[in-house]
Amino acid sequence: MRVYNFSAGPSMLPLEVLEQAQKDFLDYNGSGMSVTEMSHRSSFYDEIHKECLALFRELLNVPDNYDILLVQGGASTQFAAVPLNLLKKGKADYIVSGNFSNKAYQEACRYGDIRLAASSKDKTFTYIPKNVEFRDDIDYVHICHNNTIFGTKFNYVPECNCPVVADMSSSILSEPVDVSKYGVIYAGAQKNIAPAGVTLVIVRKDLISDGMEFCPTMLKWKTQAENDSLYNTPPAFAIYMAMLVLRHLKKLGGLTAMQKINQEKAALLYDYIDSSDFYTNSVVKEDRSLMNVPFVTPNADLDKKFVQEAAKAGFVSIKGHKLVGGMRASIYNAMPREGIVALIEFMKKFEQENK
Repeated sequence: MRVYNFSAGPSMLPLEVLEQAQKDFLDYNGSGMSVTEMSHRSSFYDEIHKECLALFRELLNVPDNYDILLVQGGASTQFAAVPLNLLKKGKADYIVSGNFSNKAYQEACRYGDIRLAASSKDKTFTYIPKNVEFRDDIDYVHICHNNTIFGTKFNYVPECNCPVVADMSSSILSEPVDVSKYGVIYAGAQKNIAPAGVTLVIVRKDLISDGMEFCPTMLKWKTQAENDSLYNTPPAFAIYMAMLVLRHLKKLGGLTAMQKINQEKAALLYDYIDSSDFYTNSVVKEDRSLMNVPFVTPNADLDKKFVQEAAKAGFVSIKGHKLVGGMRASIYNAMPREGIVALIEFMKKFEQENK
């Protein structure tokens, strides 16, 4: 029996996608072999690669003056790749709204004059900083669009006289995004795209250059752009799985349809938490994430009991991150509405039995 997996990542994948991958695994499209075995220079893989890139461009409505790259190393590798590719004046401003944006900031500090423009650490990252002022002579501004651990999300694009770079690992494909408002968007796969192994980078063409003198060849976006993300052997199976997920999203109606579904799912859970005097979500309402919903019971002992009993009932990986504690329901695209309904029923039962 399949469980409801509320993991922050690797996360659930659509059942339809898993079933197709199972069907294809031994013999993909008459090739007589698995995608895990075939050459990345073969015609079979070439079709997968091109379709995946085309679907990303279509679903995200990526303008023609942007390159779409499929790279390895996870979003964390882009914490270094961003400054190594973009620092020309040697300066950048970062908004730190959670753990991963702080990691990105700390990494960038190794390569230039990096300023902490704003942070929400003063209130345990329960809000998104607003009305942030940036320096005039900087190469870029960096944000983390959705904060997986703390359950917050940017609902605006910072205004500045430079490119905005956004880590969208935990919000990509969950709703439409105006790519033209960003210089660079990057996202690890293991939330809404595919299994871990491939990272999406969308970069405006005029920002692609040789980068800093000591930028490694494999971290240069120029290297990947000039070679159609085939400079070396790509994570072929993860890209194949991404293609299947993108096909699935297109079939559902694209990102506008997904946004409606995700808003409805999140509203169900937030409304129940807000109506309860037993559960609490401390995030400022206007900054709440659609993808990650942290909550707590009245005390840590009950939190521990909740996690244990939830697992027995088929709700797995719902324990909150160690930095926050409590619980966290990550409700990415593949989490069905019935999973939210079932979780709420369990929460009601647990509340009644433990008040």
